[in-house]
Amino acid sequence: MDKDNTKSLAVFILLQIWATSWCAPPRFCEPGDEILGRCSNSPPEEEQPKCTEMNLGYCNDMEYSSTMYPNILGHRTRLEAESGAEYLLLSVIHGLLNGECSPDIRLLGCSVLAPRCQGDRLIKPCRSTCEAVRKGCNHAFEGIDMAWPYFLDCDRFFASDQEGCHDPLVGLRGRQDLALSNISPEEPSTIIQFTYHSNAQMYSVLKKTAAKCSQISHVYSIGRSTEGKDLLVIEFTDNPGQHKLLKPEIKLVGNMHGNEVLGRQLLLYLAQYLCSEYLLGNQRIQTLINSTRIHILASMNPDGYELAASEVEDNRDPDSTGNSNQEGHLLNGWTNGRTNAQNIDLNRNFPDLTSGLYRNRRSRHFRTDHIPIPDSYWFGKVAPETYAVMKWIRSLPFVQSASLHGGELVVSYPFDFSRHPLEERMFSPTADEQSFKQLARTYADAHTSMADNNTERCGASFYRTGGIINGAMWYSFAGGMSDFNYLHTNCLEITVELGCDKFPSEEELYPEWLRNKEALLSFMESVHRGIKGVVRDEDGNGIKGASISVKGIRHDITTAEDGDYWRLLSSGTYILSATAKGFSKVSKRIHLPHHMIRAGQVNFVLKKVPVEPDLDDHFFPTTDTWERFDPYNQFERYTQTELGEGGVERQEKPWWWNYFTQPGMPTPTWLLRNF
Repeated sequence: MDKDNTKSLAVFILLQIWATSWCAPPRFCEPGDEILGRCSNSPPEEEQPKCTEMNLGYCNDMEYSSTMYPNILGHRTRLEAESGAEYLLLSVIHGLLNGECSPDIRLLGCSVLAPRCQGDRLIKPCRSTCEAVRKGCNHAFEGIDMAWPYFLDCDRFFASDQEGCHDPLVGLRGRQDLALSNISPEEPSTIIQFTYHSNAQMYSVLKKTAAKCSQISHVYSIGRSTEGKDLLVIEFTDNPGQHKLLKPEIKLVGNMHGNEVLGRQLLLYLAQYLCSEYLLGNQRIQTLINSTRIHILASMNPDGYELAASEVEDNRDPDSTGNSNQEGHLLNGWTNGRTNAQNIDLNRNFPDLTSGLYRNRRSRHFRTDHIPIPDSYWFGKVAPETYAVMKWIRSLPFVQSASLHGGELVVSYPFDFSRHPLEERMFSPTADEQSFKQLARTYADAHTSMADNNTERCGASFYRTGGIINGAMWYSFAGGMSDFNYLHTNCLEITVELGCDKFPSEEELYPEWLRNKEALLSFMESVHRGIKGVVRDEDGNGIKGASISVKGIRHDITTAEDGDYWRLLSSGTYILSATAKGFSKVSKRIHLPHHMIRAGQVNFVLKKVPVEPDLDDHFFPTTDTWERFDPYNQFERYTQTELGEGGVERQEKPWWWNYFTQPGMPTPTWLLRNF
C-alpha cells in the first residue's frame, strides 16, 4: 500500500470514530447492567426538588418551617450546608461581634443557607432587607477586620420585591417594636456595656466605633508595644484625618501604667459615648466634635495591662492554688503590670528636660520652651511605647492633654520634678502656673467628689487644695510625660489620679463613669479658652514655626504648619508678640474678660526683613536642635515591615482566624478584608 492510501485510510478511520461519538445516542448504564440488558438510551428523570422540613440547628427559629435543597448557594443536602464555613460563621457571629447586629446577621444568613420553601418553590430573601442590614452592620465587620460575607451579597443571592421575595426579619422587627414601645422615654439613649475589655476587645470596640461614626471618626496606630501590640488611637472631629485651620487638638491618654486600668475603661466608654450621642443629635457633643479635634489613646501600655489583668483573674479564681482572694482587684500589689514588658516605667522614660531648664534658667539666651532632646538620651533604654508617643506628640499641634492614672484622687500638674535636687516635695511651678491650675480645677471641680474636702483620700491629704496639686509638691520624679509635653511642645498636660483602687471591681465601672463623665467633657471643652489666631506674611501665606510670646510668661509657643496657633490663658490683660526668623516683630495688647465662652482670635501679619545672624538664633527651633529626633536610628527595627517569601509584605491574620481554620474544611479567605 502506498503512502497516500495509508494516509487516506487513517483519515477515514478518524472520521468514523468522530461520527460514532457524536451521532450515537448516549447509553446510561451502571456497572454490570449491560450484561443484564438493563441499559437505557434515555437519561433517568431527575427528581424535582421539593420542600423539606427545616432541620438546621442555628436556623430553627426562622419564621418558616420548610426549606429546599439545593439551597441558594448550591448546597445539595443539609449535611453539606452544615459542613460549610458559611454555617460556621453564623454559629459564632454573635460572639465575634460582641452581640452587635444579633440576631439580624444570623437570620439573614439562614435565609440563604436554608431559604423559605412554599408549594415546592424556593423563595429568595428580599434584597431590600439585605441592603438595610448591610448598611447598619457593615461597621461591625470592619471593627474586627472581617470582610462582608460573600453569601450576603445583596445583588447575587437576594431578590427584588417585584420578583417575589420573603423578608426574613419581619417577625424580629415586630418583636423589637413591641419591646421599644414599653421602654420609658426617660431611660438613657446611649447604651454602653460597663465591663472590662481585653486588648482584642478594646481594639474591636475602637474600630467598630470608628466605623459606626465614620463621618466624624477614624482609628490609627502610632506604633507598637514591646510585644507587638498596636497603640491604637481613635480620633473625633468633623473632618477626621486632617488638621483644620484654627481647630484646637487635644489628647487623652490612659493606661500608661498597665495596672492602672480605670482610665483605660473610661476612655473606651467616652469614645462610644461621643459617637452615639453625636448620632443621636446631642447638641453639646456635636458642638464639641465639630469645633475640636479629639485624640484618645485608651492604652499606652497594653502589655502591662495583660499582666495586671491575669494577676487579678488569678486572685479572683476560687479554684486557683494558694490563698484565694476575692478582693484581688484591691490587692494587685500596686506593681504587677505597672511597667511595660521590658520592665520600664513609662512615666520615668521620657527625656529629662526639666533638669536642664533648672540648670540654665538664669541664662537669658537659654530656651525655656521647645527644648531639644539631648543626644545622650538615645544611648539609654528607650521603650518603644515612649518612642511612639514622643513621635505622636511631635507630629500634631496638641494644645492640651490629660493622662489618666490611679492610686489617688487628685489632679496634678507640672512640674513633676523638683527644682531642688535634695527636696523631694517642693513647690515647682512652670511659667504657666495659672493656666495649669485652671486646667486642673476644671477637671477636679466637675468631678463629683474630687474637690470635696470631705472625700476620703488614699493616704495623702489634699483637702486644703481642693483636689489639685503641683506635681513636685506631691512627690518629685524625673522623666515624666507631662514635663516633656510642656518643655518640648506647645502642649499643656495634667495628670488625673482617678481613685485609690487601681484595678476596681467591675461593679464599680459604671459609678466611676458617672463620677468622671462631666469632668472629661468639661476638660475637653476648656481647650477653647485663651486666644487663637494665624500668623501670616504680607502675601497671606501662613508662617510655620513663628513664636508667640506673652509678656511676663517666659514660655513661648510656636505656630503650626499653616501658621495657626492656640495659647491657653486665664482672664486678664496681656501684651502679645509674634515673631519669626526673617520677619519683623509685631506686638498687640489684648484683654480677656472673665467667663469667656470661646477663645478670642488675634491674627498677625509680619513683614519680611533681612536676616542678620545674632544671639536671637537661640530662640528658634532649628533642624540641628529641636527637629533632631532619634539621630542614630535606634528604633528602626520597630518600623520595618516584615516581609514573607518573595519580598511580599506578610499580612498578620486577625484574631478570629483560628475559628475557621479547621482540618478538612476549605480555608474561607473570603472573610479576609485584604485578600
